[in-house]
Amino acid sequence: MISIRPGTRADIPQAFALVTELAIYEKAADQVTNTVEQMAEDGFGPNPLFGIIIAEDSDSKKIVGMSLYYFRYSTWKGKRLYLEDIIVTEDFRGYGIGKLLLDATIEMAKETNCTGMMWQVLDWNQPAIGFYQQFGTRFDDGWTNCHLDF
Repeated sequence: MISIRPGTRADIPQAFALVTELAIYEKAADQVTNTVEQMAEDGFGPNPLFGIIIAEDSDSKKIVGMSLYYFRYSTWKGKRLYLEDIIVTEDFRGYGIGKLLLDATIEMAKETNCTGMMWQVLDWNQPAIGFYQQFGTRFDDGWTNCHLDF
C-alpha cells in the first residue's frame, strides 16, 4: 500500500537519495551539486522555495517516490506550477505511483489557483514521454532551454 502525503524536512535525506538515483538514470550524476542540507533549508527554511509530495510504502515507511514543484509566474498565463521532478525508485516503477504523484501535483496546482502546470522531459526518455501523453500533455516545439550557471 502506498500513501501520498506532503513532504517534511525529515523526508529530505530519502528524497535526496531519489534525486541521486534520477541523476544516475539520466547519466548525469556528476552534475548534482546540491546537498541534503541545502535542500532542507531551501524547502523548509524561513522562505521555502519548493514543495514536495511524498509517496511512501505504508509497510516499510520507506519513501519510494516524490514530486518536487514550485510556483512561477507567466506574463501571459499568470500563476503556474512548475513540476521540477517526479521520481519513483526503480523497484517501485510500474505500480501506478507516478500517476498518484502527478494526480496529487495537479490537485495542488488547482488548490493553489494555478492556471496550469509545466515541466520538461528529456527527448530520449520515451517511458516518461509515454507516461505524460496519458494525461493529454501538450509538448512544445521551438523552445530552447537556456542556463546561466554561477
